[in-house]
Amino acid sequence: MSNPTQNAEIPETMRAAVMFGPQDIRVVDKPVPRPGPGEVLIKVEICGMCGTDLKIYDGKFPGTPPYGSYTPGHEWAGVVVEIGDAVDEVAVGDRVCIEAHSGCGRCENCMAGQYTACENYGDVDKGHRASGMTVDGGFAEYAVHHVKALSKMPDHVSFGDAVLITTAGTGLFGLDMIGGYVLGQDVVVFGPGPVGLMTVQAAKQLGARNVILVGTRDSRLQRGKELGADHIINARESDPVAEINRLTAGGADVVIETSGAVQTPQQCVEAVRRGGTILVVAFYPEPITFDLSAVVRGNVQLHTTRGEGGNNVRRALALADMGRLRGEELITHEFSLDDISEALRVVRERDGDPLKAVIRF
Repeated sequence: MSNPTQNAEIPETMRAAVMFGPQDIRVVDKPVPRPGPGEVLIKVEICGMCGTDLKIYDGKFPGTPPYGSYTPGHEWAGVVVEIGDAVDEVAVGDRVCIEAHSGCGRCENCMAGQYTACENYGDVDKGHRASGMTVDGGFAEYAVHHVKALSKMPDHVSFGDAVLITTAGTGLFGLDMIGGYVLGQDVVVFGPGPVGLMTVQAAKQLGARNVILVGTRDSRLQRGKELGADHIINARESDPVAEINRLTAGGADVVIETSGAVQTPQQCVEAVRRGGTILVVAFYPEPITFDLSAVVRGNVQLHTTRGEGGNNVRRALALADMGRLRGEELITHEFSLDDISEALRVVRERDGDPLKAVIRF
């Protein structure tokens, strides 16, 4: 039995975006979910949109629930309106942001904090949830989430900031898995999208000497400069590898790939110093090739990470609480839920150069 809100009545139905087939998303009335043991019902205030949502929209993302009832959306935040049994970490009225991945908590990876690589991924019966990916997510007025995968927000951290916290957690998780110690090092970030821009900020806060941001759009590169990048390189105007080698006197200590461009992994190989580290957090539209022998010859450490594991969303929230991560200013486009199809079009076509598009409720 759940504990109902004392602040507002919870309706029986809500407006929610539902996938009815590839490129067929409709806003319909749907029953409001109720929290089970360990779960929380949240009134959604904001839900971000990213490239994964386009893959889901196109029907090209594995493990999603059946069409006709499934609601996507994995970057969201809101207010607790009801708590399930055995929940005492949050209370009705708390403002919370989420981690998209809630691991089973029983496999070896989850026990090691790598719940984005849960061995029971997609198995609801064993306790795994990936909000908006394997279960219903935040493109709805209300959503249920497990308490272990959400955090209370400090009063001065806005919902706009919070929608980028999961994104920041992705960069921090990658940095965590390569040792987390970039103090005094030269760090290159390929890709000035939301993940790249939040990673630029994280690397500076962890003490990187020089952070070099590489991209193809001046507006995003300039935003990266405003957020702490020491150098920016437009790959359409100059050879990024030559520029990186010039700025670092022979190669960067850490090269982080967030762009998802098929040519970038090879550029990472050419831009890292001997004995350095390459971190890949991007997804790609097709198989990619790069010179793995050069990686081996250079004794380069190659790492990949998925999503926001290792409790790094809470670390990102702590940095935001201290004013050291800026999220809301990355939001360039806002839409109502009824306009979600238009939001997806804008993101796909890059209409108006969207950096982060969100649905506001």
